[in-house]
Amino acid sequence: MKQRTLGQGLTVSSLGLGCMGMSEFYGPGDEAESMATLHRALDLGVTFLDTADMYGPFTNERLVGRAIAGRRDEVVLATKFGIQRAEDGTRIGVNGRPDYLRQACDASLDRLGVDHIDLYYQHRVDSTVPVEETWGALAELVAAGKVRHLGISEASPDVVRRAHAVHPITAGQYEYSLFTRDPEDQILGTFRELGIGLVAYSPLGRGLLTGAITSTDQFDATDFRAHNPRFQGENFDANRRLVTQIQEVAEAKGVTPAQLALAWVLAQGEDVVAIPGTKRRTYLEQNVAALDIALTQDELAALEKAAPRDAVAGERYPTNTLPQIRS
Repeated sequence: MKQRTLGQGLTVSSLGLGCMGMSEFYGPGDEAESMATLHRALDLGVTFLDTADMYGPFTNERLVGRAIAGRRDEVVLATKFGIQRAEDGTRIGVNGRPDYLRQACDASLDRLGVDHIDLYYQHRVDSTVPVEETWGALAELVAAGKVRHLGISEASPDVVRRAHAVHPITAGQYEYSLFTRDPEDQILGTFRELGIGLVAYSPLGRGLLTGAITSTDQFDATDFRAHNPRFQGENFDANRRLVTQIQEVAEAKGVTPAQLALAWVLAQGEDVVAIPGTKRRTYLEQNVAALDIALTQDELAALEKAAPRDAVAGERYPTNTLPQIRS
């Protein structure tokens, strides 16, 4: 398995595995297949596993914990705090208070069945708490040995700088794909200045870039894409046209659209790692094959033409969630 180094010398598999969809947000799960997928990932060398306390909520960490039991030393384990939910799934809000994050960390360690977290992200920034207070408490967790590295997600460049001044940030997790190029505006430049790695979530555009989603009728009521702006009405039709153009480039290359999309993300720099989510072994194996794809400058230009930077239609999230996402 090819590897890349994020900030602070943290080496991870070039392709990680996003585990969220195994427990929530992408329709019904299959725990047996999810467990088999996690084990297959480790066998293939995909050892950078990404979860969060709010996925499920809480059930995804337990699933990952069971999967890595007896194989902890093989894994670079990433989880997150900051989007607070109740046991019944009710969303309480974004919470960056030191007392809360200490409790959240201990709870994650217990659910995961481990004595330390390799990469602990602030999932969303709490605008009511100075980031310096949150990161001071996170630094204490590192000093205590409960956490090895710290990360941040969807924070502005200014907030990144302020957090980094309290304790070095190893990685930032941001949505990044052919359909979401926002990190190119300021975040990538800031990260490279500060020596922070970028972990790209949803590198397949929440499935759109695979070419497998041809109708929103494919989603059931538990799939949040049924309410996502990019999958609605004219937006979906416009985005499907872009996918068709990307598929043409993929066919010329002799790869799948998903593999092409992953290869594009990985081509953006050695400090960029992708964590496509899947709950099936078949898709996992197809994704891993993308690591062997090298894109020429002509192919990168063809993709730029097929899916221009601002061509995707619709916001990334429903409007009522955007203030949290953009904190």
